[in-house]
Amino acid sequence: MTELLIERHGPVAVLILNRPQAMNALSQSLIRSLTAAVDTLGRDETARVLVLTGAGERAFSAGLDLKELGAAPGLLGTAEGDGQRPHPIRAIEQCPKPVIAAVNGVAITGGLELALACDILIAAETARFADTHQRVGVIPGWGLSQKLSRIIGPSRAKEMAFSGRFVTASEASAWGLVSRAVPPGDLMAEVLALAGEIAEVDAGYLTASKRLMDAGYSLPLGEAMALEAEWSRRHNSALSPGEIAARREGVQSKGRSR
Repeated sequence: MTELLIERHGPVAVLILNRPQAMNALSQSLIRSLTAAVDTLGRDETARVLVLTGAGERAFSAGLDLKELGAAPGLLGTAEGDGQRPHPIRAIEQCPKPVIAAVNGVAITGGLELALACDILIAAETARFADTHQRVGVIPGWGLSQKLSRIIGPSRAKEMAFSGRFVTASEASAWGLVSRAVPPGDLMAEVLALAGEIAEVDAGYLTASKRLMDAGYSLPLGEAMALEAEWSRRHNSALSPGEIAARREGVQSKGRSR
């Protein structure tokens, strides 16, 4: 069985983790396939937006395949922290295209880290989220211990990390962990509709905007504001009056058509 499926919907590429019998756990072969696919689609000019989801209804991803990784001493450590190996988190974060996570089921530990690497998270109302590193005595290696507290606050992040309890999609939405929660049957339709709207935006602008927001996110506010000002001057000064007028007309036309 192919562990990673890729579907195309015009300018939107949908990557499907296809190990439903294993709750879409990330085997080493799936990690390699996913990393390579994101890298390739990132260079494909016909793919404007990427969507990542899991096969079936149970799981987005249960994280790393611990059964496989536990078969050899030291393998787990290299899977999470070895910069020389294929790294799907890094591939998603460095992808010049927007990546949307369609969280169709549970996103657990490495699966939660995978979702957090995406730019936008939309969840089914039946989805749940958990950090279960503590259950197996593993230290996160894909950014969960640092990202989660910055997104939902340290108290909530520590509650998840220390207890391992599952957070519902409605809680995740209220906390800002996901953009919104939708009925399971509407998940892909809503995600594809959003992806289609994003795909209409100039590709160069999307790449620059993603890089600016990600770069600023890791800086103190003052430095991030200075970075924005620098990028703004460089980008906006290069726009001609004709380009601005044409784009303004495009926005107005789209508004009139709705």
